[in-house]
Formats: sequence, structure tokens, C-alpha cells
Amino acid sequence: MQTIFIEGLQVPTLIGVYDWERTQETVLIVDLQINAHLEAAMKSDDVADTINYAAVAETVKQVGKDAQFELLEALGNAIIEAVCARFDLYKIVLRIEKPGILPDANKVGITISHEVETNA
Repeated sequence: MQTIFIEGLQVPTLIGVYDWERTQETVLIVDLQINAHLEAAMKSDDVADTINYAAVAETVKQVGKDAQFELLEALGNAIIEAVCARFDLYKIVLRIEKPGILPDANKVGITISHEVETNA
């Protein structure tokens, strides 16, 4: 099994519990690690045999664009569901950072790990 990663993806979205957070989009920073079997791509050198990074990033950004969640946890779940539905993977680790929300912290955020169940 191999790992594909995307770090520092900027995802504009409307998110937050407080009224002042819901007046404009916040740019979240998203990191993903995706575990998948990539042996076919390693041998073929064909993008059709791998998980396309750009397609993953676009999926994440589209979820953010369409979402109006209050909590990062809910947005994270929606991102994981969308990525797992579109791509053949075994595990995904998602980290979402929300910068500039607490006055004494650079950023806050969550990390969610999800393993896809197999019917083996």
C-alpha cells in the first residue's frame, strides 16, 4: 500500500458557530493522506491507474464550496464521504486547520482518520 498526500490545500467555505463567522467565507487549510494500492500506476506510468491529485483537491474544494456547516467535524465527515465515494482507497487521514479564530492561538483544527471497510 502506498500513500498520496496533499498539504496546505486552501478551501474557502462558510463555517462557524458564531454569527460573526457566518458573514463571510473562511479559508481553511486542508491536509490529506490517502492510502491506496498504486502498484499498477508504478508499473504503467499512466494517470488512469492512480488517484489523480487534482481530482481529489477539486472534490475537497467542491465540498467546501457547497457546505454551510457550523463545525469542522461535520465538514470533515462530508469531505471524507465525498473522497471515499469517488476514489478507490483504503484509508484517509484528514486534517483541517481554521486559522485566526482564537486570539491566543495561530490556528485550531481537527484530524480525522477513516478506514474503508472491505468485504473480504
